[in-house]
Amino acid sequence: MNNNKQKEIKWLNARMNIVMTVIAIVILFPIALVVAASFRVQGHLYELNLIKFWTMDNYGELLSKTHFLVWMKNTIFLCTICSFIGLLAAATAGYAFSRFRFAGKKIGLLTLILLQMFPAAMAMVAIFKLLLTLGNATGGLVGINSFAGLMLVYVGGSIPFNTWLIKSYLDSIPKELEESAYIDGCSPWRTFFTIIFPLLGPILIVVAIFNFITPYADFIFPSIVLMDESKYTLAVGMRAFILNNFSTNWSQFAAASVLGAIPIMILFFGLQKYLVEGLTKGAVKG
Repeated sequence: MNNNKQKEIKWLNARMNIVMTVIAIVILFPIALVVAASFRVQGHLYELNLIKFWTMDNYGELLSKTHFLVWMKNTIFLCTICSFIGLLAAATAGYAFSRFRFAGKKIGLLTLILLQMFPAAMAMVAIFKLLLTLGNATGGLVGINSFAGLMLVYVGGSIPFNTWLIKSYLDSIPKELEESAYIDGCSPWRTFFTIIFPLLGPILIVVAIFNFITPYADFIFPSIVLMDESKYTLAVGMRAFILNNFSTNWSQFAAASVLGAIPIMILFFGLQKYLVEGLTKGAVKG
């Protein structure tokens, strides 16, 4: 009987290994094609001779003859600010919904869920009109063709989902910690920042990663908000490689994709442990 069970377990493991191998191939194959294309001579993208048409010129021209570094700087700046502001906004909102009782609390939580049901693309026209109005009211500081206007869009759009994540995580933290602080004379703000905020490390990292990745990979909103090429994000700037009126440079586009993926890979591999922990605790509690 034990031998039969061992055989079943081995057969099950073998099938799982086969399935995981197939999934890995499906996932890695497009990545391998992009990396290979980034080293191919322009115009020889589909040649089978890898040695004859192998070149590093795509990366050299990308860094020296295009605005890639400017686009990368704009993107990292935008993502960092959005991540920081969105993190503070979602953390304070999640703490309020988790710990305090106030009128409209249930309606507010329900509203946050409902906001997540509608894709952001549905609000593009309204957002564009709102940014036009804000731009006229602020002299262009917050509006069309400004990073502040784009930050407003991303931070506002990230608050509902991130608030729920942080609230669910906070519900797993005992309230006795705060009650002890209140007895010692701490105010709610001091209690939050000195006692509760450090305990939110894993879920805060999850939220920060989400807030960083969303504007990093987005193309739609930057393309309708940013007008000057010097303000383009990486996704918008890369469009020029494949929509040029006279040529389509897929090799440089692939090279830009490879270099552009490096910051996200560093972020994920460096914070992978906290990402898994934060998602697990934030998903099962509440």
